[in-house]
Amino acid sequence: MQVKAASIAIAIFAAGQTSALPKTEEWWKSKPGGHPTQHYFQNAELGPRPQFLVTDMDEGWLKDRLSACSDMVARPSKFSIGHRGGACLQFPEETRESVEAGTRMGAGILECDVAFTSDRELVCRHDQCDLHTTTNIVVTELNAKCTTPFSPALNGTEATAKCCTSDITLAEFKSLCGKMDGYNASATTPEDFLHGTPAWRTDLYATCGTVLSHKEFLELVDSHGRDFTTELKQPRVPMPFDGNYTQELYAQQVIEEYRAAGIDPSRAWLQSFSFADVAYWLQADPAFGKQAVLLDESGDTPASFSAAVANLSFYKDAGVQVVAPPLQYLVALGEGDEYVPSDYATTAKALGLKILTWSLERSGPLAQAAANDDYYYSTIANGTFKDGDMYRLVDVLARQVGVMGIFSDWSATVTYYANCFGFF
Repeated sequence: MQVKAASIAIAIFAAGQTSALPKTEEWWKSKPGGHPTQHYFQNAELGPRPQFLVTDMDEGWLKDRLSACSDMVARPSKFSIGHRGGACLQFPEETRESVEAGTRMGAGILECDVAFTSDRELVCRHDQCDLHTTTNIVVTELNAKCTTPFSPALNGTEATAKCCTSDITLAEFKSLCGKMDGYNASATTPEDFLHGTPAWRTDLYATCGTVLSHKEFLELVDSHGRDFTTELKQPRVPMPFDGNYTQELYAQQVIEEYRAAGIDPSRAWLQSFSFADVAYWLQADPAFGKQAVLLDESGDTPASFSAAVANLSFYKDAGVQVVAPPLQYLVALGEGDEYVPSDYATTAKALGLKILTWSLERSGPLAQAAANDDYYYSTIANGTFKDGDMYRLVDVLARQVGVMGIFSDWSATVTYYANCFGFF
């Protein structure tokens, strides 16, 4: 399989070299749907991280299998889903730069979490009220419009700010720079407040991330020929907003922007943590609703986990086709610190539900997973000892749980595995 894939890649590369001349506007116009802004990356650029993780694995057949793929020519895979753009381990989340990097690393599906502005435009933000930690808003004139403008740390009280997309217009949102998520609670100036990036991430590419509207996100991802997943974030302001902007209108607006962009429903996976949103999509527009994803974080405690498993039957009966719990819901520790499918995983699979999961590469170094009470490894933390264990988790999710895709903050990690095992 590796030889065949390499041969195909070489043929594609050779075909692209038949003319060294730059493509003209007329050449692009002669191609179906062609445009100079379209760039369909045929191969994936994986960089050094996947090999670093493989090298760090314990000896065994899985390490041998993944090591044997080190020289493969990788291609995009829908098994690899770009969380918040797909590169927010090192690039500002929900920005053009994160999406572009995630695309280059082979994410076949890219994510935009949507919130709304004061003029009811949809923009890519993980939370409606995270602008103070993910953008430079507190050092701009727009700080005055924030729900809670920046206030410095004083006499043992932490610095505070709360800035929401609903505080500003789309034009004002577009004037901001995306940055790595984080803040400095001891800041005495707005400039100091912008710091706080975890040490295991980086500010190297956070010079001024390009924030995106949802419409721009659709255009960008479509220009690369990839698929889309849009998460409807829960409003942090009372609904209906501004008198008559209801939750249903908010949910419908997402679909309308897809239709206006000419995106076929088969290429879109709408998401929400709210069952009501998924139920709305199922009824209002079944073409989009049938791939709507119910995000589930209702089982974070041992007591609530059993209820989360029990609720899967209700969701299935209600017409939900896809569920997406966090990584740790799907795995448990077996004998010898082996990762095994959880009750949630086996129940969802038995019901015929499709499964997505989130979010790989959201954690710091895994040697501290247990000590740091890491959320995404909580059910397997006592059997997790180093970064190489990440591929043990991916393998169980892929081959035993049977997930159809994994959201990741660094798309190359999942893309590498997907190519090595043929998950496309």
